Amino acid sequence: MDRVRPLTVSEHMKRLLLVIAASVIMAVNINSFVDAGGLVPGGFTGLALLLQRIAVQFWNIALPFSLINFLLNIVPAIISYKFIGKRFTVYSCLVIVLTSILTDMIPGIEITNDVLLICVFGGLIQGFSVSLCLLARATSGGTDFIAVALSEKLQVDAWNYILVGNALMLVAAGFLFGWDKALYSIIFQFASTQVVKIVNPRYKRITLFIISEKAEDIYEDIRKLTNHSATLFHGTGLYNEKERSMVYSVVSGDDIKKIIKEVKRTDPRAFINVLKTEQVSGNFYQRPND
Repeated sequence: MDRVRPLTVSEHMKRLLLVIAASVIMAVNINSFVDAGGLVPGGFTGLALLLQRIAVQFWNIALPFSLINFLLNIVPAIISYKFIGKRFTVYSCLVIVLTSILTDMIPGIEITNDVLLICVFGGLIQGFSVSLCLLARATSGGTDFIAVALSEKLQVDAWNYILVGNALMLVAAGFLFGWDKALYSIIFQFASTQVVKIVNPRYKRITLFIISEKAEDIYEDIRKLTNHSATLFHGTGLYNEKERSMVYSVVSGDDIKKIIKEVKRTDPRAFINVLKTEQVSGNFYQRPND
């Protein structure tokens, strides 16, 4: 079991700044884009907004977003603290608190009335704010807590269940407030998801083929930096008919830059082939949340 190392003051400050920036951007986006378009962004944020709109529409009660969001996140936060990681949960809860309070405090800015532009640019901004959370090794809470817990502890692909939950939420929004809002929300969620996939490399898998005369040393570099193993192949270089060794390894996307830097330090003449990996089946090491 991996031991969680203490963080330096600068690392804490970096995570804190990323969390604050993500929370501010998320709150502004909710008030200026999501509410303006009547969209449902998915997750517990979308559920909180949906419940807020239902209370106003059918019971004429103006519930604060922060109250609903806090209540929805209590149980998932407890699950995260127990099964995922304490620091991860604390920083994620800070995102929830700041986003909720700022959403109630920051006034909306009318940028455009074009719903399609609201969907696209609102989705891009939402994806960017979520990516900042992930870079801080935190999350915006809610369904992410549950999905990460089930995926890491029970090896269950919970993201499909989250997708079903979001679909049901959109169906409810369509029945209550019109199908155009639900369909536009799909565009918003798609744009947000694409940004997260591009910006956040942690869940990407990268295959490395490294040909070097210092293969054993390079393996040690990979193991120390990432805790991943590797396979050593021996062959013959066809150009000069010399024996060659090749290290094969699959690593996480956020490790690739530091691996290449270290490999080049160990052997400046190493030949490195980097390939994107679509799927990995087997015992792949996933660095735990702290």
